[in-house]
Order: sequence, then structure tokens, then C-alpha cells
Amino acid sequence: MKRDLVSIRDLAREEIEAFFVLATDLKQRLKQNKAHPLLLGKTLALVFEKPSLRTRVTFEVAMTQLGGHAIYLAPQDIRLGARETVEDGARNLSRWVDGIVARTFDHALLELLAQYATVPVINGLTDLLHPCQVLGDLFTLQEKRGRLNGLRVAFIGDGNNVCNSWLYGAAKMGIHLIVACPPGYEPHRDVFTKARAEAEATQARLEVISDPVQAVKGADVVYTDVWTSMGHEEQRARRMRDFQGFQVNQALVASAQKDVLVMHCLPAHRGEEITDEVMDGPYSIILDQAENRLHVQKAILVTLLETSEPPAGETWLRRLTRSRGG
Repeated sequence: MKRDLVSIRDLAREEIEAFFVLATDLKQRLKQNKAHPLLLGKTLALVFEKPSLRTRVTFEVAMTQLGGHAIYLAPQDIRLGARETVEDGARNLSRWVDGIVARTFDHALLELLAQYATVPVINGLTDLLHPCQVLGDLFTLQEKRGRLNGLRVAFIGDGNNVCNSWLYGAAKMGIHLIVACPPGYEPHRDVFTKARAEAEATQARLEVISDPVQAVKGADVVYTDVWTSMGHEEQRARRMRDFQGFQVNQALVASAQKDVLVMHCLPAHRGEEITDEVMDGPYSIILDQAENRLHVQKAILVTLLETSEPPAGETWLRRLTRSRGG
């Protein structure tokens, strides 16, 4: 049966950990220049309503390195829901490709695509959620700190799609997440409610406050994103006023742990939500995040697109280990 990745909420903690084990293996193989054509002959469709650097490049490179192929479909190429129905687009694509990555404005459109496609659909970003970004972020923190459980993460800025996925990710992995945003810019209420309910099982703590200084006190990680996301450009002037005091600068970061890690999902508006001094400083792991999108998405693709059944009781990691003679 096909499996989609629409939200981190749909994943079990063990599945996230399995992604990270596989991503580590694939990353090592790449660094050692060892071929890993695990998706030989597979084709991935990239259905994008929004422009992209990291998501498009990492998925295309991932398929190439895995021995497959990616087809990029720009907004003017397909126009799901306008040129033809989402249902028809999903059914047609499913006859030609082995998987679909969709990057849409409306989250409901992606859910409809997943409902009618008979091949795996991966959320490459919607206005509500950005699961691949946050899975890459969590993997990066796992690498840097050796653990996720108990980490204190301060998310400073807009309660946007990245923030919403961070709530689900923190709840799954036992993280203490403090979101600091101006009144009226809080994360999606339903997402917060669902994430908080799941947090009880992992002893994660989720908070939303309006004081960025309080949020970063003792934080292991300080995370930020743009104040004006794609689709909200007409709100830029108002947002620039409302987010004053929420800039991640050296003075704010000084309130965190001495070995704090600074993260940003990119693209950044330097001088607005983050300063050059912090973004390019010694605590920044922003480029590590960007790189790890590739490795984690390769793990996701291998898990979802590989259709042959492994031998009974054998995991993907064991198959990889066996195939390289280890």
C-alpha cells in the first residue's frame, strides 16, 4: 500500500528515527563517493506552485544520486485545479511517475492530490506545513547534539508553516519548544492543540509567548524564519512594524546557552529577522541544515518509492549494510 508524507504528525517517532538512520548511511555513502542507486529507473514529479531553491534542487539531486530521475512542473505547466481538476491531475501523474512532491499554497490542494494519487505524495511545502524542512532540521540537531529529547528550542518570529511543523516535530521527539511571536501571529491553533496532545506521550513541552528575550533564556537552539512569507507580500509594511524587537541579533542570542546553535530555514532577509553577525557567526548551523535537506529527503524517497518487499524481518538499514558488504 502506498504511503504519503503530508505531515510529521502522520509519522511515528520510530519512523522518524528510521529516516535519520537511513539518512546517516546515505550521507556517509555520498561522502565516501560510493554509488547508491536505490531508486534506479524511478521517476519523481515535482509539482510546484511556488518558487524554490532548496526544495527543488535537493529533490532533483536526490533522485539523480539515487539513480532515478525528476521532472519539474512549474506553475504554468500544470495549474492543478485550474487547467484541470486536482483529481484528474493526480490520476494522470500516477500513471507515469513513481512519486510526487507537491509545493502548494493551499494545504487542502495537497491533501486532495494525495487522496487521488495512487503513488506516494510528499509535502514539499504548503501554507500550513513544511515537514521536509523540519525533518532536516531535527536530523541536523541529532548530528550536532547527539540527542533531541530534552533540548530547549526557541522559535522567534512568525507562527508560519515551518513553525507549525516544528510543533509536530517537537511533540514527536520530546523537545521543549518555545515559540515567541507578536500577538496575532501565533501558530495555527488546531496544529498547536493537536501537537500539545501528542506531547504528553513524549514529555515534550510546547509554549507560545510574546517575549523573545524570555524565550531564548537558556535555549540550546535559536531558530528564526522570514517575517513575510511567500503569499503575504502585501502585508510586508505592517509585518515590519509588528515584528520590531523579534530580530535574532547578538544581543538576543547572548541570553541563550553559551554553546547555542542558531538555525534558519532560508531564504533569509538579512538585516530583518536575523543579522549578518549571527547568520555568519560561529554558532550558525544554517548551511548544515540546508545540506541535510538532501540526505533526509533521500531517506524519505527510498522509504516511500522503493516498492519491492524486503526479506521478512529485514529493515532498510540492514539491506543497505548487506549490499555494501558491511
